[in-house]
Amino acid sequence: MIKLIDIDKYVDSRFQRTFILKGISTEVEQGEFVTIMGPSGAGKSTLMNIIGMLDEPSEGEYYFFDEPVHKMKEKQKSEMHKNYIGFIFQAYHLIDELTVYENIETPLLYKGVSASQRKSMVAEMLDRFNMVAKKDLFPEQLSGGQQQLVGVARAIVGQPKLLLADEPTGNLHSDQGKQIMEIFKKLNEEGITIIQVTHSEENARYGKRIIRVVDGAVVSDEPVVALAN
Repeated sequence: MIKLIDIDKYVDSRFQRTFILKGISTEVEQGEFVTIMGPSGAGKSTLMNIIGMLDEPSEGEYYFFDEPVHKMKEKQKSEMHKNYIGFIFQAYHLIDELTVYENIETPLLYKGVSASQRKSMVAEMLDRFNMVAKKDLFPEQLSGGQQQLVGVARAIVGQPKLLLADEPTGNLHSDQGKQIMEIFKKLNEEGITIIQVTHSEENARYGKRIIRVVDGAVVSDEPVVALAN
């Protein structure tokens, strides 16, 4: 599903080239649940943004369902991103001026889904996450955990093939974090491919594989089972 070959990301200044990612090569099969771990500043979020087509590599090749993303025009990438990828952020990134219902509906508007279909798709999400009673509230009226649930609902309402989660439980207390991780586990069982960035070894164990990144390079890529004590 995803194939990265020798991905570099660097910034050139007048006298030197600073690498954020260096020589990243990896593959993710459809239906996998992969965790990317590493210290702060290791390049994890940059890698996620490249996979999510929000950023592009300086060098290297990226194939998504065998399509060469590295050769695509912006418009093509934006279409791919819109139709296949859901993104969940640590800071929720909800739109303050929109209600819960409207926040979840937003990606469907971008995709041009008809009004009646939008209504039933959003209703299904509200139902699934027990948020029917909160649909007319604004983000500031919700707890952090509830805001992240809305973030998850918004990310999956368009039925993406790939879910990218960047520190999805970073701002939540442990019970809320566990609830989010259990939701991910269930979504993965339903067939959604998930790639998450996390600092938490506990959250990493929900996935099947851990890719560790240090100083912009992959230092290990192992199944979770092999890491069990």
